[in-house]
Amino acid sequence: MSDINLRDFYERYIEALNAHEFDRMDEFVHETITLQSEPGSRDALVAQLNGIVDAIPDFHWDTQELIIDGNRLGARLVNTGTPAKEFLGVAPTGKPLKIIEFAIYTLRDGKFLHMSALHDAEALRKQLEG
Repeated sequence: MSDINLRDFYERYIEALNAHEFDRMDEFVHETITLQSEPGSRDALVAQLNGIVDAIPDFHWDTQELIIDGNRLGARLVNTGTPAKEFLGVAPTGKPLKIIEFAIYTLRDGKFLHMSALHDAEALRKQLEG
C-alpha cells in the first residue's frame, strides 16, 4: 500500500462528490475498475454520478462511519437530496429522500480499484413514490 492517509483520501473523495466535481475522479479512481462486482471504468462511474445529480441536483453524501483495513475501506453513508426529475423510473414528488448506503472499496497505488455500494432499494423506491 502506498503511504497515503486513507481517511484523508476518502474525505477528499467525498468532498469532490458533494461539490459535484466529477471531473476530479481521476484523482481517486483508476481508469479501469471493478464496479458493483462487474468490469467497469472511471468514465462509467462519472456517467452514473452525473445521472444522479442530473435528477437530484442537491444530492449529498455524508460519511457516518469509515473502517480502514490495509488497502480496503468500508463506509456507511447517509445520502440525501430532493429529486427534481424522474429518478429510477419514478417522477419527482417534491419530497426529499434519505437513504443509507454501505460502500466497500479496495485501493491499489493510491486509487480505487474495486468499488461497490449497497442500499435498500425497496426503501428508496417507497421514498421516491412519496
